[in-house]
Parts: sequence; C-alpha cells; structure tokens
Amino acid sequence: MHHLHREKLFSLFDENQNGVVFIQGADTMYRYSTDYEFPFRQESNFWYLTGANEAECALLLDLNKEEYHLFVPERDTQYAVWHGYVKTKEQYQEQYKPDHLHYSNKLLTVLNQLNPERVFCLNEEQAEFIEDLDRGFNVDTEALVDALTYCRVLKTNWELDQMRKASQVNNEAYIQVMKSIKPGMFEYELKAVFNQVQLRHGLLQDAYNGIFASGVNASILHYVENNSQIKDGDLFLMDAGFECNGYASDFTRTFPANGKFTDIQAGIYQAVLDGQKAVIDAVKPGVKMEDLHMLASRIMMKGLIKLDIIRGDLDEMMEQNVFALFFPHGLGHFLGLDTHDVGGYPKGVDRIDRPGIKFLRARRELQPGMVVTIEPGIYFVPAVLEPAMKNPEQSKFLNVEKVKSLLDFGGVRIEDDIVVTETGHENLTNVPKEIEEIEALMAG
Repeated sequence: MHHLHREKLFSLFDENQNGVVFIQGADTMYRYSTDYEFPFRQESNFWYLTGANEAECALLLDLNKEEYHLFVPERDTQYAVWHGYVKTKEQYQEQYKPDHLHYSNKLLTVLNQLNPERVFCLNEEQAEFIEDLDRGFNVDTEALVDALTYCRVLKTNWELDQMRKASQVNNEAYIQVMKSIKPGMFEYELKAVFNQVQLRHGLLQDAYNGIFASGVNASILHYVENNSQIKDGDLFLMDAGFECNGYASDFTRTFPANGKFTDIQAGIYQAVLDGQKAVIDAVKPGVKMEDLHMLASRIMMKGLIKLDIIRGDLDEMMEQNVFALFFPHGLGHFLGLDTHDVGGYPKGVDRIDRPGIKFLRARRELQPGMVVTIEPGIYFVPAVLEPAMKNPEQSKFLNVEKVKSLLDFGGVRIEDDIVVTETGHENLTNVPKEIEEIEALMAG
C-alpha cells in the first residue's frame, strides 16, 4: 500500500520537475556512550513512503520518471553474528518492491546519474548531508515537508484499517485495566496489565509514554512516572496507546479506583463528558477545531456552574477566559504515524493568542480522511488556581472555598479517536465512558 503514498506525493510535484526527493531513514540509537540499543522505530515520513521499518536505509524519488530508489545497508558477517541473518538484495527487493535497489554506498553514484536540478529534503540536517557530498546540489527544505504533511493528514483506507486495529486492541486493554484496578495497587501494575494485552495481540511499540495517574497525579498533563500507590477514593486517569504498523491509537479514560464515583467526582466527570459528546456530535467536514474547542469549554463551564465551583454569567466567564483555569490544553490533535501527527497548523495559520486555546495542536477546517483526537478535560492545578484565587479579576468567578477544597482532586480527561468522514465521523474508540457503564463494568 505504500506505493499509493508515493503516488500521492508524486502528484503534488510538477511532472516535468527535474528533481529528486531524498529522505534518510532512522539509524539505531544508543543510550549515551554505551551499546544499549533503544528499540528501533523508523522515522515516520520514511516509513510512510517505503514501509521499511529497518535502520540505515535511505530513499530517492525521481520526480521526473516517478521512480523509487531504495538504499539499504550492506551487512557483514559480524553483523549476522550479533543480529541474525543478513538480507540479500533479492530479499529486500521482494519485501519493499522499489523500482531500483542499491546498497547505501551507491547514493552519490545514483545522484550523479540522475543529475537533479533540485534535491528536496526534510530538514537542514539531511540537506547538509547532501551538500557535504561536494557536488553542489541545489537543496530545498520546505516543499517536501509541506507536500508530505498534506499527504499524511488525509488517510487512505489502508491507513484507517491500521488505526482501527490499533484501536480494537486498545479498547480491550482499557477494559482489562478497568476490570483489574483496586485501591492499594501501584500505577505501574495497571501499566503492566495494559501492556500485556497489547503485546498479546502482537502490538510491540507504544505510541507514546503512557500516563497511568491516580489522584492528584491526574492534574499533571504529561505525568509518566507511574509509580504512586493508588488510594481508595482516587480517580484514575489513563492515557495510553500502542501502534499497529506504525499507526497510533490514543485514548484517555478516567474512572474511580474503587469502582464508584463520589458525587463531586461524578459531577466534574459529567461536565467533561457532556463537552466531549457535544463536540464529537459536531465533527463533520468544514468544522474548525478552534470552534470545537470553544464549544467544549462552554459546556464544561456550565457543568462547573451547576456544581457551584464557579459563579457568574457564562458569557462573561467565556470572555474572561475562565475556562482556561480548568482546561489549560488544546481540545485535540491529528493522529496517524505520530501521536501528535503532522498538519495541525497549515502554512500561514498562526496560534490564537488567547489563554488555553493557544495550546491547541490543530487549527484548521476538518476534511474527510483526517483523524483527530477529541480530549477535553477539567483539572485542578494548584500552580494555576492559587494565583487565580488571589487575582480579583479572576477570583470573582470562583467559589474560592470550594476550589481550595478541590486542589488535591487531580483531573478528568476523556479522549476518543475520531475519523472525519464525508457525512460526519467514525469513532474508533469503544470503551465505556457513561458513569453507569463504567460502574457496571467495574462491579462485574
């Protein structure tokens, strides 16, 4: 299916363009100055165009002839001793089906033969590599990034199938954790339950550092220590996913460690859930991410007014950005070969200079084939709320005593993975999120 990705990229360049695309694949990475190898994971753009999840490869795409040259390392016997058998050229050809296969030391030879007027590279580092070949190539580091971003943000059916598989396994892993959790366990024990389900299904690469956060840890947006003991009465926020053939899943669920929400937990949770469901219902082509963000914010603020955590006129609160005190991150991001996938800000689109929404990771109109996360949240972060309670302009909207009592609450986030379709959307996430469903699952 990767040939379809190359065809899409070729279609964006002038067919009479006498140029080549050059991308260097990832190398094996080591821990500092040791021989400890980090698990290998291919650079996403290279994987997108080749399907080759192997170290020390490179590609050239001849834009004039629309041909694909793959460069692979020539391994010696010593490599085979430590890493297993060495692939033959025929095996590389059969697996990746390039138009032309070469060993890596032939890169300059092939470049000279193609004699391109321009070499399109991903970044300055790869451009410098080409320039260091001392051939005076004219290098461009902008057009390729823009073209690949356009290609990757609109998923093919095959890509969506990989994401559906990753999500199916993630659904099962989440349900298993929700059934397994008990007060007294450590956060990392639930990570072990989660990972076991992924590995049992053959998904070996996590998409990002998973968050397994109990109690106050849930208010830390990128909490990855996962080493606290879970207390009775804690909420547990879990944000994790693995990859299928490089394509990520990324869910979040928040649920009570003892299986039963308290009244205040249920109230705050419902405020987030109402915001998330309204936004998902609104996802369709032509909708803007920033409008969805503000919709979620408004609905969650209604929920906090109902709980008497904040007080005042809703419109005035929105104008004064009170929502950002409780919802300090963006509504969601693109998802694909990277968890925070490319394409969030098209050329010429800047971030909105407004609290909370300036951290939105995607700001553009939705189109069919895009995959986005929808992940609103409410958090009680002392570093944010303590100054707000001392600021007359903000504290007038806060029920200060109630906010103070919730500074150790943690937070609630609910995240689903959503495909934008021609007529609306498809939700890849199928993990219980209604309060009654969660409590019934955990009781069973």
